[in-house]
Amino acid sequence: MKAVYFEQHGGTDVLKYGERPVPEISENEVMVRLKAASVNHLDIWVRQGMPAIPIALPHISGCEGSGIVESVGSSVHNVHPGDCVIVAPGIPCGRCRFCASGWDSACPEYRMVGFQADGCFAEFVKAPVTNIIPISKKFSFEEWASVPLVFLTAWHMLITRAELKPGETVLVQAAGSGIGIAAIQVARTAGARVVATAGTDEKLKKARALGAHEGINYKREDVAKRVLEITEGRGADIVFEHVGPETWESSMKSLSKLGRVVTCGATSGPKIEIDLRFLFMRQTSILGSYMGGRAELDRVLELFRLGELKPVVDKTFPLKETREAQEYMLERKNFGKIVVRI
Repeated sequence: MKAVYFEQHGGTDVLKYGERPVPEISENEVMVRLKAASVNHLDIWVRQGMPAIPIALPHISGCEGSGIVESVGSSVHNVHPGDCVIVAPGIPCGRCRFCASGWDSACPEYRMVGFQADGCFAEFVKAPVTNIIPISKKFSFEEWASVPLVFLTAWHMLITRAELKPGETVLVQAAGSGIGIAAIQVARTAGARVVATAGTDEKLKKARALGAHEGINYKREDVAKRVLEITEGRGADIVFEHVGPETWESSMKSLSKLGRVVTCGATSGPKIEIDLRFLFMRQTSILGSYMGGRAELDRVLELFRLGELKPVVDKTFPLKETREAQEYMLERKNFGKIVVRI
């Protein structure tokens, strides 16, 4: 099969387009002939190499995809060849106390398609039947492929971890990113007042059209100062943080008393500084978040079916141009998701 893969960690130049073996499925797995796969920052981190997390090489990235079921294992009876589906990224053990309580991503054996297992930048991918979810024709394959990871992550961050309540103010940093457009919609659907930051006025215009109430151009304006002005000195109840050092200071300064910063990423680097006096005197909280559970994903997909959430695809690339797709993401040109057509 055709695939984009790498045999060593490094820059985008290590990505190769060529032939890889078609995966073999076990009795409880499903083979999907992919039509589209979404690009995420996780693909970039995995390609670059992540300390203490060994990746079997050669490796195919791509954490989420959509397509048509090609074949099913002998014990699979609820999924059939020809079904249109998405591939959910998270693979928990299904047996531990975390899985039993819906905290799949805290499972000690938790893996992800495209991370610890080969992923969706290929003509075929295999996954456990529990990761195969039927889709309608409401959206295109490219649009469906853009949904699972970022919307599940945003839901877990805002609803599960930060416990967002109607009427609260949410500051979404880097709102033009894939996770940013998901956060805007999840927060708005939950009844929040959304303040979005972006580096261009054009992105802010699109953020408002998507549901943000206010926009801040972080290249021209002091984010924390503008948040205080917008909230009449109160600050944001929740800051949706996924960038890291570049935005951390403004995120912390934008918080209200008893506010919560919830973070899922480190796009600009892994290390930040915290003034502990600010933290304990204002009684703020810092919450880490990683992916989410299957029940949360099912709820997110139901909101898509009801039309309360919608995919936002910025640009598509053919599979053989996956390198260019990752470079496009690194240049921060996108508003919404970047998708690879297969």
